[in-house]
Amino acid sequence: MDKYTLPQLLDLLWKDYVETNPPAQHIYDLFVSRGEEVINDHVAFRTFDHPRININVLGKAFVDLGYVEMGDYHFEQKKLYARHFEHPNPEMPLIFISQLKTGEFDRDIRQIIENLVAQIPDDFTGNPSFVFSGKPWKVSFENYIKLKAKSEYAAWMAAFGFRVNHFTVSVNHLNNFDGIYEVNQFLKDNGFQLNESGGEVKGTPEDLLEQSSTIAYNKEVKFSDGNHTIPACYYEFAMRYPKPDGKLFRGFIAGSADKIFESTDKGQDIKV
Repeated sequence: MDKYTLPQLLDLLWKDYVETNPPAQHIYDLFVSRGEEVINDHVAFRTFDHPRININVLGKAFVDLGYVEMGDYHFEQKKLYARHFEHPNPEMPLIFISQLKTGEFDRDIRQIIENLVAQIPDDFTGNPSFVFSGKPWKVSFENYIKLKAKSEYAAWMAAFGFRVNHFTVSVNHLNNFDGIYEVNQFLKDNGFQLNESGGEVKGTPEDLLEQSSTIAYNKEVKFSDGNHTIPACYYEFAMRYPKPDGKLFRGFIAGSADKIFESTDKGQDIKV
């Protein structure tokens, strides 16, 4: 079994992420060219609620490296449940893991998902590297479309499997930008389309968290019945505000996260 330090695992997750979402590296480099040190606010994953691959299974890779389970979140309309994990070192990013509540879908959708899970090797999750290993199953584009008609989240998971859905830049750590609105303008000035669902900025200072994100990058994916270009991953940006005790809010706002999920509802073509 591979063993990683937390910095090693985060580095491997980033490398897989930018291979799936090259514009993220371009955005990162643009910030660096402005003299910024880019710090990650949180890293997000998707999965199904099957006991072989649910939040507890993915979370173990991070709990073993010192993370502690904290808040949980419900997304009734999207049929999702999520938790976030925090590390004792506040410089380490939060980990946000969501899962699809498959039991709330009709039999046809449940059967597609069960067939995917059935293809996973028995020892697959025994190695922490599974969290950036991609999809351990074959899926047809026909079934991807069936899933997408009921849940974009389910379709994304079927197509991309186990990898980071998005990294998130901590706007608090940027020295040359006056808040998230200036970050958004910088992104648009450089040709990136933002997720406007719920507004370009989700949340308010009163909520203690403001978030924005790019629209997902269109990537060609190999399906069992041919290659197709579909929305892949996106890049998020978060600005946190202090609680009454003066400490920055470290949780998430379900209503805002619900709209951030929609960053993969469609894709954008970016030349990098």
